[in-house]
Amino acid sequence: MLQPKRTKYRKQQKGRMKGNAGRGHRLANGTFGIKSLDSKFVTARQIEAARIAATRFMKREGSIWIMIFPDKPITKKPLEVRMGKGKGAVEYYAAVVKPGRIMFEVSGVPMATAKEALRLAAQKLPVRTKFVVSRDYQE
Repeated sequence: MLQPKRTKYRKQQKGRMKGNAGRGHRLANGTFGIKSLDSKFVTARQIEAARIAATRFMKREGSIWIMIFPDKPITKKPLEVRMGKGKGAVEYYAAVVKPGRIMFEVSGVPMATAKEALRLAAQKLPVRTKFVVSRDYQE
């Protein structure tokens, strides 16, 4: 059998986002949260826009946790550049989000406030989301 040639550097591929979230599918810090129903790359700009929308509605009361981190560099070659000549420069950073992943968590505010704040945040994200409540929540 032919062995693949070993090279010093491995080619970085984007990969496939199959299956559900293996971790981060339960509320860890907050009482309320939004859970992803799709699998997508969520950019750092989208995460920041969602955070601003939620905190602006909450008027700086309560706490908000961002449970995803954009640690995947997405590269792109410039327009009208020929094939070859190596990999393109880093265009932006993204977080890999799979179905079931908790993205944002909120506590310290009433349920109606949290629901509306997280709805505004979810509008800024490219994935469908679902509002979730902690099991030990009493009104």
